[in-house]
Amino acid sequence: MQTFSHAHSPLPGWRDALKACLAALGPVPGDARLGFLYATDHHAAHLTDILAECKAATGIGHWVGSVGMGIAATDREYLDEPGLALMLTDLPETQFRILPPLHNLADILKLDEELKVDGEPAYFGIVHGDPGNPLMGELIEHLAARTGTGFLVGGLTSARDHPAQIADEVVGGGLSGVLLGSGVALATRLTQGVSPLGPRHMVTRGERNIVMALDGRPPLDVLREDIGETLFSQLERLGGYLFAGLPTQDTDTGDYLARNIVGIDPQSGYLAIGDYVEPGQSLMFCRRDSSSATEDMQRMLDGLKAALPGPIRGALYFSCLGRGSNMFGEGSAELKLISASLGAIPLVGFYASGEISRDRLYGYTGVLTVFT
Repeated sequence: MQTFSHAHSPLPGWRDALKACLAALGPVPGDARLGFLYATDHHAAHLTDILAECKAATGIGHWVGSVGMGIAATDREYLDEPGLALMLTDLPETQFRILPPLHNLADILKLDEELKVDGEPAYFGIVHGDPGNPLMGELIEHLAARTGTGFLVGGLTSARDHPAQIADEVVGGGLSGVLLGSGVALATRLTQGVSPLGPRHMVTRGERNIVMALDGRPPLDVLREDIGETLFSQLERLGGYLFAGLPTQDTDTGDYLARNIVGIDPQSGYLAIGDYVEPGQSLMFCRRDSSSATEDMQRMLDGLKAALPGPIRGALYFSCLGRGSNMFGEGSAELKLISASLGAIPLVGFYASGEISRDRLYGYTGVLTVFT
């Protein structure tokens, strides 16, 4: 089986960028049936025109994708600059179904045949979500539960304006993408962008997003103990470095959700974090730094490479806006880590305002999915 066709362009005008991509793609394979399209938000206002031209030029009627404040293309990242990336796949039409935008749980409950591929429950989903939808976490969880593996990958659209997605047409406001059948060979892995600073603790008292007690003690006292007096004395300067980690359940990979510490009450010792907590839940304090992210990225890539049954045909990568050059350095260093381990594989994707893996919404992570 052949590798997927792909192309990308930095040209600022959407017509010129698309023309360059189409020229780089060359003749469209006769068995190409599904395309992926990612554009930086510089092109967002023209996404309808770009999609129409893609369909006309390639003869491919089914497309999924998103705009982003940054996009990924093999070993080149486009952050805060114009970028357009395309990838054409030869997945059989019997092995995928475009998912229309889901805006609320009722939309999922109304679906039946639309969640099946070739007469069976969808095996896997590649999705893009609108960050302005307050139900996004629930939509991801409930849609994942309707798949055979319980697995989705993707990200939340990031854009200064026009936070649009593609699901055969330009859409927005919900969760959309493509559902895949069990006949599509793929593998996926997640890499964390933060690392633990101390042990796991138990939330022994909490309400909504307020942590009132950890291991029966004031959370601020536990934080001081875990990070040490030097860092504790600089709490006001640790925004973007210090996080609360909520270990995920039902996995054996040690994954956790990184959530911002959004408030501290020195009198009560309470902490407010960017997620709801409840008694009995685990919590640990984490740090965000480039060395930890690089080490975990390499661990993920080594594990994925060792598990692959054959050559990679193409890949999708969804990374956090806080990663890229902000964490790994200039020169597309994050994507070059992938190329150094897996080769210059066809890869497209985008930098998201939240990453989706399995049935959860993450932050500061990278989600890599490869087709074999």
